[in-house]
Amino acid sequence: MNLRSNVVLASLVSAGIIAWLTGFTAENLVEPRPLKHDAVKIEVAETAAPAAAAAKAAGPEPILAMIATADAERGKTVAKACAACHSLKNDGKNGVGPNLWGVVGRKKDSVAGFAYSGSLVGKGGDTWTYEQIAQFLWKPKAYAAGTKMTYAGIKKPEDRAAVVAYLRTLADAPLPLPTDAEIVAEKKDLGAE
Repeated sequence: MNLRSNVVLASLVSAGIIAWLTGFTAENLVEPRPLKHDAVKIEVAETAAPAAAAAKAAGPEPILAMIATADAERGKTVAKACAACHSLKNDGKNGVGPNLWGVVGRKKDSVAGFAYSGSLVGKGGDTWTYEQIAQFLWKPKAYAAGTKMTYAGIKKPEDRAAVVAYLRTLADAPLPLPTDAEIVAEKKDLGAE
């Protein structure tokens, strides 16, 4: 070894020993003390949220009355996020999620060849009705906590109605639009009546 290599090696060893001694000394000399009070007190005026805002944040707004006039083309645009995981074509293959062709009126957990989590069964019946799809699209994890679907949901009621209207068109024979009785029942179920 030459002199330069010895100097570099000695410098590295010395630096390591100094770092270790500094850490050891700091741990043994300095004793941490928890704060008894916040260093800076921040006062915030508390305000009560209006009842309507609190109710609105609690769950989805009813949308069945909007489906008849919803823009299915807008729904197709919003549903592009769905296409990242789902096929939207007749006889399309399953992706990360099951094929959505014919989903409106279909039995839940029923697409052949797709491994479901089982969390959808028993949630609002065993069929994807307009109301069930709308509630699921609002916040999938709130609808079925164990669902594999990681999508956050569609918050705007107009967008949800448009997507449901678009999903309705993905069938050889689309189901009839929601009846007045179904619209009233949805409002009652969601506490909007």
